[in-house]
Amino acid sequence: MSGTHIGVPSVLAHELPRPVPLDELERCPVGDVFRRLGDKWSLLLLVLLGRRPHRYNELHRSVEGISQRMLTRTLRALETDGLVRREVFATVPPSVEYSLTPLGRTLLQPLSVLADWAVLHAGDVEAARERVNGPGSAGARSVVGGGVSSGAPRPCGRSSTQ
Repeated sequence: MSGTHIGVPSVLAHELPRPVPLDELERCPVGDVFRRLGDKWSLLLLVLLGRRPHRYNELHRSVEGISQRMLTRTLRALETDGLVRREVFATVPPSVEYSLTPLGRTLLQPLSVLADWAVLHAGDVEAARERVNGPGSAGARSVVGGGVSSGAPRPCGRSSTQ
């Protein structure tokens, strides 16, 4: 909620120019954060690092399907944004540990709210997709629980047996 518009979500509290200028859209800090979080791997890495620090190889083994190159690129991008800290230990061979920065930790609460909304409304989104795309098409685009949804919604990365 915004402080000046009680009861109005902050995303609705400010007037947008019409049309929205492209340069303003590209400079928008909200869009910038959503572009970072909307890539394939950043959100998952933030959640893993939110639980505890990880060594590079441990992260690589923890995320099925991510290449070393993509893991490195994603971690660098998150580090550049100030969300992840990279610490090199002077061991032989050198080891690297990744953890969330204090700024990265502040992102966990709003991410949790968005994740809770997604799990709560996954069935509604799937039903809407079926209405638009036809019966049997909802699961093809819906990614819930780390894969194509089948059945009740569940948080990402958790199998239906957990």
